[in-house]
Amino acid sequence: MQEDVNKSKIYDYARADADAEICPAKALLRLISGKWKAEILKLSADGPQRFGQLLRCLEGSNRQSLAVALRELQEAGLIEKRIVARKPLHIEYFLSEKGHLIIPVLIQLEQPQGE
Repeated sequence: MQEDVNKSKIYDYARADADAEICPAKALLRLISGKWKAEILKLSADGPQRFGQLLRCLEGSNRQSLAVALRELQEAGLIEKRIVARKPLHIEYFLSEKGHLIIPVLIQLEQPQGE
């Protein structure tokens, strides 16, 4: 069962790459669609975020759905994870170069039409 899920994800990312050649917008929407992904990207635009910070900011989310969204954003190359070696040890999530390129598009998508 887990193998089928992994194959499906691989297919989705391969399809996103193929879509990018035909329609970049379609590929982008495929990468950022899903619960919490756009919000995670926007929050990360303000700087590195810890898991607990994201969880508190995303009202209605839970640990599992946030972990899945972060993992998928990492696999897509939009978010990176860094282990901060100070006490207490913690993990931060931050935008990759590719992720920074998507922020202006997300902002534009939020604007009401006609503005």
